[in-house]
Amino acid sequence: MKTARLAALIACALPFAAFAQPPKPAEEVILYSGATIIDGTGAAPRGNQDMLVRGDRIVALAPHGGLPAADVAGAKQVDLAGRYVIPGLIDSHVHMATPPNAVQAKAMLRRNLYGGVTAVRDMADDLRSVGELAREARMAEIPAPDIYYAAIMAGRPFFADPRVAAASQGVTPGTAPWMQAIDDRTDLKEAITLARGTSASAIKVYADLTPRQVKAVTAAAHRQHMLVWAHSSVFPTRPADVIAAGPDAISHVCYLAYQREPVMLAAYEDRTPVHENLLAPGDDDPVMADLFRAMLKQGTILDATGALFVKYEAKRKADPKAKPLRCTGDLTTRLTRQAWKMGVPISTGTDFVGEVEDQWPAVHEELLFLARNVGMPPVEVIRSATLVGAQAAGQGNEMGSIEPGKLANFVVLKGDPVADIANIQTIETVVKRGKAYARNAYVPVTKDEMGDDE
Repeated sequence: MKTARLAALIACALPFAAFAQPPKPAEEVILYSGATIIDGTGAAPRGNQDMLVRGDRIVALAPHGGLPAADVAGAKQVDLAGRYVIPGLIDSHVHMATPPNAVQAKAMLRRNLYGGVTAVRDMADDLRSVGELAREARMAEIPAPDIYYAAIMAGRPFFADPRVAAASQGVTPGTAPWMQAIDDRTDLKEAITLARGTSASAIKVYADLTPRQVKAVTAAAHRQHMLVWAHSSVFPTRPADVIAAGPDAISHVCYLAYQREPVMLAAYEDRTPVHENLLAPGDDDPVMADLFRAMLKQGTILDATGALFVKYEAKRKADPKAKPLRCTGDLTTRLTRQAWKMGVPISTGTDFVGEVEDQWPAVHEELLFLARNVGMPPVEVIRSATLVGAQAAGQGNEMGSIEPGKLANFVVLKGDPVADIANIQTIETVVKRGKAYARNAYVPVTKDEMGDDE
């Protein structure tokens, strides 16, 4: 009887085993030759280089003609003489599903990919939707960057925010595994485990948590090998206490200025701007310097989101009735410059969506902000937009630089981005995981896709 049952089970299992293990297709080998490579590490450009790609990986780099003949035999040849190659860009602060709108999200992702963005860091949304977008992007079912995303943890007052209801429909606000309300009674081990079940890469520590709670959530997440991405002020937790808790990355350089406030805002919901007169003029405020030294000691990455504040400041000048953000564009620029001069690693996050008519993704504006407003040399801007962004997403070993063994994520440019960072908009081809996307095949986003009725 046991033998018969075993035979029946094996017979039933065979079709599924065969389905689960399809034969692997032969990996395409491509030799990209003669390009100037800017590898994302901050190193000087290397001219007339060859790059060998097998499947989705870079396998070798060498001066033109320097790769062994046996390695390149039979490879497809792509001549990149006169072209410039940089790693795929990474936008380290996007929102794709608050509320979920798959048509809009796919349009935004398409614009990102064809604009050179091969990975994004989604800073908390409805992860039911984001998870499916991430799967489709990973399998190249849609033209999109890879997506790494966070589950939110915040204090209970935050969960009255209408954005929470929009991103957790069908679930009581604060109880969704991807958006959890935290207080002193919360079983943090269980809460982190629930968040891990969403396939999130990180916990986002967001708002309305005390210093002790921020520290406890961070420690609990790290114990379960999850990254921690935090606002630089969590309210009522000051920036110094956020940094001391040990997050892997913090967002919004502007919020660091709250360290200067004599009385810290009691809640995230209080939108009182920072009192900029409390900071030293220029870009060498001593209190900010203490914060940046602490970040350097901890290895904390700064997701500055500077272009957002500069962009909004310009709108406010055109419309004085517009409500101010927490910082002016000038202060945001000064703080970012001070962080950069002190050596803090800065990623390129946006936290805004471009207009329907924009042909390029929003992250290009962050690159221009770092180069033109802050004064970073283009090679360092490229490093921020690639390797530092990859590290912020926990993917520094897989992407972010052009090196053997890493994913074949790169952008082919007609113009030299080191001569002028604006040449990021001379894209000819974007390659993500070895698959090429020609810029001339880009289909611009439409008003219908973006839900623009005007």
